[in-house]
Amino acid sequence: MTSSELAREALPQKIVRKIKHSLGPWGVFLEGFIRHPVMVGSIIPSSRFTIAKMLSRVKWDECKLFVEYGPGVGTFCRPVLDRLPRDGALIVIDTNPLFIDYLRRTITDNRFTAVLGSAADVEEIIRAQGHDHADYVLSGLPFSTLPEGVGPAIAAATHRVIRPGGAFLVYQFTSRARDFMARHFTRIDNDFELLNVMPCFLFWGWKDEEAA
Repeated sequence: MTSSELAREALPQKIVRKIKHSLGPWGVFLEGFIRHPVMVGSIIPSSRFTIAKMLSRVKWDECKLFVEYGPGVGTFCRPVLDRLPRDGALIVIDTNPLFIDYLRRTITDNRFTAVLGSAADVEEIIRAQGHDHADYVLSGLPFSTLPEGVGPAIAAATHRVIRPGGAFLVYQFTSRARDFMARHFTRIDNDFELLNVMPCFLFWGWKDEEAA
């Protein structure tokens, strides 16, 4: 390949880098969606209204470990860290190395850990970080479009890892996620947030105290 051909090939990459730089975290999120649309599920991060409503039912004074699946560029991470006790921990899990690298570079809070891996392996992941259970688990993963068997595996592993009295927090563009949750969580609270692009369903699946 000649030097002129190399220059022509490099030009689109330069344009992409400039666009990403000008968009900041939105650019990273957009690239992540383009590379892995099935796993990301949305081209736009959640609104502040969705974040506030989704986190409003967490008993933060009782939260020592909060886990998030599919953190993207940290839309929920910073609000969670703002509410989390000083001795608490936030572990986020994503299969997209682009997001994990971005979060490791931009969030320096010592309570925060970003793990490249599958949410279906949440039990092994939190044990590797020195925990035996989670108080709350948050997910925006698109359950209805995940590969066959992945959604049920994540729901089952999540129920096992949450302590009695804790909850699985899920926000989705369709209500199908509730079907995955209902196989394990007998009490599920529902809500809906219009002020989001797109409007989304909110679910809180509570693990019974009797499970202790």
